[in-house]
Amino acid sequence: MFKRILIANRGEIACRIMQTAQPMGVSCVAVHSDVDSNALHVERADTAVEIGGAAPEQSYLRGQEIIQAALETGAEAIHPGYGFLSENPEFVEAVEAAGLVFIGPSAEAIRAMGLKDAAKALMVKAGVPVVPGYHEADQSDARLAAAADEVGYPVLIKAVAGGGGKGMRLVETAAGFSAALTSARSEAQTAFGNSDVLVEKFIANPRHIEVQIFGDGSQALHLFERDCSLQRRHQKVIEEAPAPGMTDELRAAMGAAAVRAAEAIGYSGAGTVEFIVDGSGPLRPDGFYFMEMNTRLQVEHPITEAITGIDLVEWQLRVAAGETLPATQEDIRISGHAFEARLYAEDVPAGFLPATGRLDHISFPDAARADTGVRSGDEISPYYDPMIAKLVVHGPTRDVALSKLAKALAGCEVAGTVTNLAFLGALATHTGFKEGWFDTGLIARDLVVLTEPPKPSHRHWIAAGMAALGLGAPPTEAGFTLWQPLRQDVKVQHRDDLRDLSVEVLNEDLQHWFVDEEMVPVERRAGRWQVDGKPLPNVHRKDGRLTVFDRFGLAFEVHDPLVQATDGAHQGNVIEAPMPGLVKLLAVSAGDTVQAGKRLAVLEAMKMEHSLQANRDGTVAEVLVAEGEQVAAGQALVLLEDEDSS
Repeated sequence: MFKRILIANRGEIACRIMQTAQPMGVSCVAVHSDVDSNALHVERADTAVEIGGAAPEQSYLRGQEIIQAALETGAEAIHPGYGFLSENPEFVEAVEAAGLVFIGPSAEAIRAMGLKDAAKALMVKAGVPVVPGYHEADQSDARLAAAADEVGYPVLIKAVAGGGGKGMRLVETAAGFSAALTSARSEAQTAFGNSDVLVEKFIANPRHIEVQIFGDGSQALHLFERDCSLQRRHQKVIEEAPAPGMTDELRAAMGAAAVRAAEAIGYSGAGTVEFIVDGSGPLRPDGFYFMEMNTRLQVEHPITEAITGIDLVEWQLRVAAGETLPATQEDIRISGHAFEARLYAEDVPAGFLPATGRLDHISFPDAARADTGVRSGDEISPYYDPMIAKLVVHGPTRDVALSKLAKALAGCEVAGTVTNLAFLGALATHTGFKEGWFDTGLIARDLVVLTEPPKPSHRHWIAAGMAALGLGAPPTEAGFTLWQPLRQDVKVQHRDDLRDLSVEVLNEDLQHWFVDEEMVPVERRAGRWQVDGKPLPNVHRKDGRLTVFDRFGLAFEVHDPLVQATDGAHQGNVIEAPMPGLVKLLAVSAGDTVQAGKRLAVLEAMKMEHSLQANRDGTVAEVLVAEGEQVAAGQALVLLEDEDSS
């Protein structure tokens, strides 16, 4: 076994690898950018090396600097985690050329599966079923359009490199093909440095089911399937294992196909073979198709660990150190059911825009496994994926596990940045999902209901008001005037709802709260303030922001009547960045006449492109940024002339 390894990654996956390696007696070296110098993965490492600036290309993508750090710290091997350099064959070759071990597959295996078109051709030879489509070298617009006609609409345009839904577009008719192709190519070039695409038949009611495989370079086995169908814009949201509705016959067929895929390329280490499954009816053995292979550990690997009892990172270390597979196929069994929910810093009501900000407070329930790379006080950076944590639960049945997931999500406490916690909670209690009848289109179909913000009750307004006035603390001498209870007033706002609250403190155990003049008695019992016998939720206060930890976190603001808007002259004239990102394209110049809905700029955030449009007809007064400029959330990008002057 290795004595020391370097982890060429950051955040929760770096912490996850250390969690296994260090108890095995393996010392861990962390690498970090300058903005990550105080990150959790740096704190937990045995040794840490700074490798460059905040942007990934200045740090976590600098392969030679990472290799040099490994050599200088005495590491024998490099674990890539996932993302960054994990599926870069040139990096693998450089690691091995330096006399180090790459904890993962060979460069040849990565190359074989790195481009979707070549991988599909290889799978056909290996006897693995693939989706009908066009995977050839001719990338001309005319040939791709003709291929779409031959396959038959609807079709998917997909980048041949990478994954995560980047460079992917669904096209319903021939009329929309050209625009979708241009957009997909642009996003693919940005994300992967390769604009080539393939065209595939779109499967109606698709299920996304993947099989975890593991190989030692000569033979492979599978560790059953994970259902990743709960997606938004091709990004996984909640995963589970095993897949609902899976039959023994289909599991055997998919497992055998995945193993054939792995053994066809001499695969070593952990990998995932992803399939599209026809979910229009009961799952059947002739209704699944190879989609792609991820030649690395997956974000959702913990649910496979939960149902098999196998530590996949330990297996990675052992096989990379020269050991054979730690088990046979017959040794592996499914026990119970597991779910994983991905908690992100993102503004769901604003269209799931990635968010930044300080995590003033974060806490996870003990009943769930929480894989995270952050703690209270950390900043969510605009430079990296905004994942806060992965919440994992396991139970004897799917119903029990899903109930545990809903309870765990309700028990999470996050303050300081917006998150998708309420959205995850809505998914965990969605009727169709609970009953196992869902496909990759569920979220899109029910988006309005799933993204409806939770509404506060009187309990929540009172909890916020009590925190605003500092009345939730232990009893004090204050509270009485000479002849009548002291009444205090406060204005508290939740979203666009501003309310007048007041309280009469009758004694140390009784307060009368008035929410818009409706009186609500609040009593202290067993040390807790209660409304109608139910304890008030905990509240976190940071300056004027109050986070009530109930209904997945309700954000309130203490309203200061002295703070008023001072200048409304440019209201509606300024187009701001809705999130931090890179100005990819400016489509207008000063003096241009624009109509409502016209694209003004394209902002790139988290390797995806977001189009910013004019909110009214008008004339561009000034363009305030340049292409290639990094901007902050809320930064003004384009200024329109006042309506009365245009």
